[in-house]
Amino acid sequence: MSEFNRMTIVAAAEVAADFNSHSNMEVLEVQWGIDGRCSASSKSARVASWAKLACDEEHTVMTENGRVSLERALVETAITAPEARRGSESWNRLVAGLRFDGFEVMETEISVTSRFSWDGEATKKILTLVRMLPKDIPGLDFREAESEVVTLLDRSGFAVARGHLKQAVSAFQRGEWSSANGELRNFYESYLNEIAVALGYAGGDDSKAKRDFLGASVQPPFLLTDYNEWNANSQKPQYIQGLMSRMHPHGGHPGLSEEEDATFRLQITLITARLFLRRFCQRKAA
Repeated sequence: MSEFNRMTIVAAAEVAADFNSHSNMEVLEVQWGIDGRCSASSKSARVASWAKLACDEEHTVMTENGRVSLERALVETAITAPEARRGSESWNRLVAGLRFDGFEVMETEISVTSRFSWDGEATKKILTLVRMLPKDIPGLDFREAESEVVTLLDRSGFAVARGHLKQAVSAFQRGEWSSANGELRNFYESYLNEIAVALGYAGGDDSKAKRDFLGASVQPPFLLTDYNEWNANSQKPQYIQGLMSRMHPHGGHPGLSEEEDATFRLQITLITARLFLRRFCQRKAA
């Protein structure tokens, strides 16, 4: 699987083009060994050529950080954008795409030695890519998680939940954090409701009653007390209700950015959905 999704790659090409002239872009093409393969009729055409080559072909190119894939070279070039160029629609899509790929763009300070000895050393701030989670632990690739969750939703016929997930991911990729959060809440509630109905719930349209059904009425219980997923005693720890509460906070929290919160919600929601949808499909197949 590619290290970055297509939206990330296209956004990176757009950001790179935003602060580089045609001449600079041509120099990069020579450095990357793709000169002569890119349209030079306009910046947008050049962007399309870069993105297509990065997405569709496996190019390894030379950069200051050594030999890397063309897609990584595009991303590394894009995050060198001057501060004044950050905040554009393309930049926001790049950051959102990188988060979905499991990367953060972090600001760090590095020492810079002046050409003149009497100036001593100075520092400057640069942006670097940082992997949010360990690379080699199974189950932590969120694009992979989303793909499996969509497959499981389709297999189960949970169309309402699938629609909410699609809207949540689309909003997240556009950097619309509040919209993404709202759709993730709807998704979480919807697939649990649909699981309850599929397992025999016949009561009213009450989501809490459906979760109680999954924990107490259906046999064997779908939500497991031994794992603190559900408990008849509301004073006991309960993962399901705890996550529901976390998905419905009131107001912002100092020190926590909208992007960080939306990213956490996407990650925890996908991992949780994969667990319960797998469990449901295994039960139906048994």
